[in-house]
Amino acid sequence: MTENSNQETRNAFLAIVGKPNVGKSSLLNALLGEKVAIVTSKPQTTRTRITGVLTKGPDQYVFLDTPGLHRPKNKLGDQMVKAVQTSVRDVDAVVMVVEPYGELTESEEKLLDTIRDIRLPAVLVINKIDTLKEKTDLLARMDTFGKRNLFDAVFPVSVLQQKGLEPLMEQLSNYLAPGPHFFPDDALTDQPERVIMAEFLREQLLLNLRQEIPHGTAVVIEKMRERENQPGLLDIDATIYCERPTHKGMIIGKGGSMLKTIASQARAQMEQFLQTKVNLTCWVKVKEDWRNKDGLIRNFGLNFGE
Repeated sequence: MTENSNQETRNAFLAIVGKPNVGKSSLLNALLGEKVAIVTSKPQTTRTRITGVLTKGPDQYVFLDTPGLHRPKNKLGDQMVKAVQTSVRDVDAVVMVVEPYGELTESEEKLLDTIRDIRLPAVLVINKIDTLKEKTDLLARMDTFGKRNLFDAVFPVSVLQQKGLEPLMEQLSNYLAPGPHFFPDDALTDQPERVIMAEFLREQLLLNLRQEIPHGTAVVIEKMRERENQPGLLDIDATIYCERPTHKGMIIGKGGSMLKTIASQARAQMEQFLQTKVNLTCWVKVKEDWRNKDGLIRNFGLNFGE
């Protein structure tokens, strides 16, 4: 039994949505106080629907961090868009994240139409207010969305500076409803450790490689096992898949230098998350045009829109 077994428990399922690179995963990590979703400055970092869990006494918030809204260019992109569409129809409220500047995209307009059509409770988060040039720019942005009469409230925040998050959480508490906790009270995510470790490695691919190469990669953890007769040391074997032989060479780098850098940085994150020493071994293999092959997308665990 949980510590809240004698109290009336409540829960809320909340989808975090928005176009790529507006700070959805950063917001999730900030609300949880722990990193469960990878973060880079490159668009479409998040590929699947990642669940983050925050339990405060009898209240449990279940956040769905979704891929960025974009026009898909391949079958993997189709799966990512489906993941967003599925998420917003299965939650108690939507948290839409935007930046202080920029025109609304076609995908954002479609999302706003969905919120209106199914009468879904929603709040707007204007992230990156630390980048504002003038305060009047924020007022103009708030007015643009306010005219649509779709949002219960608008919250200017800076995830980078940890500003504006408390009022947001107070608003989200309004969507809690009586019901059981769907996850253990100490859970942070529904993602298996293997998936999180794979994402840590993919994050370093995104951070260290240029242009399109990292978006054409997938990571699979083949083995994750504590070493016999050596407690406190975890052996992790990972395979990095890419789409072209030339990409494989770039990932490995001259004399293996790039792969060594990527693996070293990923291992540090793994050790921090798992609180144990990690021996990480990586291989790089080519699967040409895998992002357009349903079987490989499924094998890599990226068919979350189905």
